[in-house]
Amino acid sequence: MSQLFNLPESSTISRRTLLKLFGVGTIVGATGYSRFSKPKPSVFQQDHLDLPKTLHTHKTVAVIGGGLAGLACAYQLVQRGFTVTLLEKSPQLGGKIASWQIEAAGETFMMEHGFHGFFPQYYNLNSVVSEIGISDNFQSLNFYSVVYHNSQYQPEVFRPSNSAFPWNIIDLAIASPNRFQWGINLTKIKHLQVFQAITGFQREKNYQRFDNISVADWVATEFPQGLYDLYFLPFAKSSLNAPDNMSVGELMQFFHFYFFGNPEGLAFNGTKDDMGTSLIQPIAQAIQKQGKIITGATVSEIVANQDQIEGIKYYVGNNNNNNNVPFWVKRNSVVNDSEIEYFGAADEVFALKNGSQEAISLTCTHQGCTVQIATDGKFHCPCHGAVFTSDGNVVKGPAQRDLSKFQVVARKDDNLQLLAVNQDSSSPEIIAADYYVFATDVPGVQNLFKRMTGDVDEQVRSQIEKLNIADPFAVCRFWFDQDFPWQHSNFTSLSGYKLTDSITLYHRIQQQFIDWAQRTGGSVIELHAYCYKEKEFPNQEALLTTFENELYEIVPELKQATLIHRELVNQHNFSGYPPNSYAERPETTTTLTNLFFAGDWVKMPFPCGLMERAVSSGLLAANEILHGEGLQRRPLLTVNPEGLLQI
Repeated sequence: MSQLFNLPESSTISRRTLLKLFGVGTIVGATGYSRFSKPKPSVFQQDHLDLPKTLHTHKTVAVIGGGLAGLACAYQLVQRGFTVTLLEKSPQLGGKIASWQIEAAGETFMMEHGFHGFFPQYYNLNSVVSEIGISDNFQSLNFYSVVYHNSQYQPEVFRPSNSAFPWNIIDLAIASPNRFQWGINLTKIKHLQVFQAITGFQREKNYQRFDNISVADWVATEFPQGLYDLYFLPFAKSSLNAPDNMSVGELMQFFHFYFFGNPEGLAFNGTKDDMGTSLIQPIAQAIQKQGKIITGATVSEIVANQDQIEGIKYYVGNNNNNNNVPFWVKRNSVVNDSEIEYFGAADEVFALKNGSQEAISLTCTHQGCTVQIATDGKFHCPCHGAVFTSDGNVVKGPAQRDLSKFQVVARKDDNLQLLAVNQDSSSPEIIAADYYVFATDVPGVQNLFKRMTGDVDEQVRSQIEKLNIADPFAVCRFWFDQDFPWQHSNFTSLSGYKLTDSITLYHRIQQQFIDWAQRTGGSVIELHAYCYKEKEFPNQEALLTTFENELYEIVPELKQATLIHRELVNQHNFSGYPPNSYAERPETTTTLTNLFFAGDWVKMPFPCGLMERAVSSGLLAANEILHGEGLQRRPLLTVNPEGLLQI
């Protein structure tokens, strides 16, 4: 894959001079940036303009996965004349930013997997938003705060700014009430090295130097404590990866994209309605003008032959237990039970009673969450409240179907081979396309490779198997009959709590909740735990109890209010970036010539993060297909791909 960046002229600078000036504290005149001239985004993969944009032959693409990565890929290809079929396993599109209906306080609301901020340097996501014409679906949150629990630190407040590095640091220092507690001493060689490392980002060198150590281990050695407490800990966790399981190389990329290489400031937008209504549905509608979207689709087999995908088989709706290909799952090392063995991980977990030859899938048949055994001996869905018997039969909705059952085919050490039972006699749907894009989350793509038969390069299989999943995240939304005073931002990061990492006042930012609060005088508050330890919170009740107790600490006034409803979402499917994982991370292209990858787990050739990472990966996969057909690729934008203090 060819890589070409068009860098802004302002990126050139004498590193030696800059280091000297940093040493004597006269940063201002040496950066090459002007306070009044904002650096422009960098362009990745700028093609010759004389290449055609639109396909004039019939070419088909199958995209598996309806999250942001798959939607972005399908959208781009449809715009260029490809016939696209998008398959999504869940009933709704959107992946980690999907929305679905719930009943609460006697009314119907749209629920999500937690608040997401849309930053101005999300150039590629924002360009799709602009093209579709839905910019008015977003609104600025004006500022946001970071509040520290039981700490010597005062709250930090971040406001819109057009200051690029180092002016953003200068502005932050001027505005910060904690500036004298940062703990930075550039006369200390270790502190100087830290500062150089976080401001001198170069992608390959960065990962070569820092991918072998976790953030927790790195900061344990002479790292400025105030800098870590105030910024690194809360913002690192907002990547949905815990410091003990996150590579320093990935953290450097994250901070470069969001701060040190970002000329757009630190404010962000939120959606006026739920994200499904504001963003996902409009993208889907744009795809459906010329393409096809199928939800509730379960892939049962993928056939590979002679370094290509020949076709895929899938079932829709109730026919989702038709997988006739045996697959292996490993013993789950987290959940311990004397009567039940657990295999698999994340959203693909199976329960096997002692002495039984039939395993039960713990994937809820409503929206794919992993059900958990409760004290009543039944399996409860932590996301939406469905209940199943110990044999997997549904006893309480919103789920309508029993949990899927699998026969034990073979057992080897801690591995179990399973095959679906009670298979429907109907035939699968078949897609034979020119190109295929796997755009699922990590558990999803690993599951796809379990369904793959034929010739598959073992290196690709190994890369997919080694992909990591971060610690689970959880969201709890509360409805109260009273409002309360709040001096911080409507979305506020929180640091120092056992579970909670942020609070969002939905009754002040999303219209459906604003309307409800105006009618009732109530409030709707969401607490979000970005990455918690499963062993500390092993079940739904532990999460709910801790969330509620911490909410009353955060907002004591709510102790006098009546709790009307609470809704828990608990997911374990976000991409993990642990030490020593970068080198073997899959790239967009594969050894299967018509197969491409998209998702936030894909190795990206330029800085990006979170939703922008997902969208950019989808557009990058689309670009590879466009390039293969001799068409002009979409220019992809990013922040300056390199930091100033390079070594």
